[in-house]
Amino acid sequence: MSKPPKRPAPKTQPLRDPAQKKPDLLHPRNRHQGRYDFPSLIAVSPELGAYVISNPYGKPSIDFADPQAVRVFNRALLKAQYGIAHWEIPADFLCPPIPGRADYLHYLADLLAEDNAGSVPRGPAVRLLDIGVGANCIYPLIGHRDYGWRFLGSDIEAAALASAHGIVSGNPGLGEAIELRQQHDARHIFHGLLHADERFHASLCNPPFHASADEARSGSRRKWKNLGKLDPARKLPLLNFGGQSNELWCEGGEIAFLKRMAAESKDVASQVLWFSSLVSKAGNLDDFRRALKQAGARQIRSVDMAQGQKQSRFVAWTFHQPEQRRAWYG
Repeated sequence: MSKPPKRPAPKTQPLRDPAQKKPDLLHPRNRHQGRYDFPSLIAVSPELGAYVISNPYGKPSIDFADPQAVRVFNRALLKAQYGIAHWEIPADFLCPPIPGRADYLHYLADLLAEDNAGSVPRGPAVRLLDIGVGANCIYPLIGHRDYGWRFLGSDIEAAALASAHGIVSGNPGLGEAIELRQQHDARHIFHGLLHADERFHASLCNPPFHASADEARSGSRRKWKNLGKLDPARKLPLLNFGGQSNELWCEGGEIAFLKRMAAESKDVASQVLWFSSLVSKAGNLDDFRRALKQAGARQIRSVDMAQGQKQSRFVAWTFHQPEQRRAWYG
C-alpha cells in the first residue's frame, strides 16, 4: 500500500512590526512612508524618548499596547509632520493610528479631483464635514495641514468637543479653519446639525464598529493576539487605542449606523457633494450598498486602503449627476 502524500506544513504569518510601514501600500501623498524616524521624532518631542523600546526585530518602536505611549507617539508625529504644537486628549478617548487616517483623506482628495478636471481641490474654499470628530480632531488637523481645507467637526459628546476645542485653540490659525458643533440628538446624524445655507464638498466618518462594549473588548483581544501581545501574565488595556462608548459601539453596530447615515444623507443631498464613511467590516458592504441605492444615491464608490497587514476601505456616494458635480467647483 502506498503512503498518502505528505501534506505541506501550514503557513504561518510572521509577527508584524508596527514600526515598519509598507510604503507601496500607503497613498503616495501620505507623509508617513517607510519606517518611523524615531531620532527625528524625539528631537521635536523629547518626551517620546521615555517610551521607545526595542521590538522583536531589534528596531526602535513603542509598545502599541500602552495607551499613554501611543498618545505621546501621536503627539510627536503631529508635531514633526504637521506642525501641530499642542495635542492633548483625555485618557480613555480614542487615540487613532495617524497614517491610516491620513490615507482616508488622501484618497478622498483623489475622488474630489475627478470632478475638478483631475486636480485635487485645495484651499479654504473647500469645506468638509467630519461626522464624529472626536476628542482627537484628527481629520481636520491633517486635512487642513495637507490641503488647506476648512472643516466642520460634529460630535454628540460634549467632552469630546471640549477636547477638540482645546486642540484647535491651542494651535494658532486653526480657529479660522476648524469649526466644531454638537449634534444634540443622538438618534440623528445629519438632521438638526447643518444650517440651511451650508455646503460641503465631502463628508467623512469613522463610525462606531461594534454593537456593544463586550464586542469591542473581544475585538481588542483578537488584535492583541494577532500582534503577539496576548501575554497572560500582563495586564493589557481593555480597548486598543482607547475609545469611549459612542466612538466604538452603538445599538445595532456598524451596519445600523451606516443605514441611518444612508437614509439621512438623502435629506441633505443638496448640501453635500460626496458623502463617505469608513466601513470596518467587509461583510457590511452589500447591505450598505443596498441601503444607499434605496436612498437614491446616483453613484457609489468603494475605495480599498491598506497599512501593513491591515486592510480597510471607505464607501463614498453622491446624489449629483457628473455635470452637477463639476459645476460645484464653479
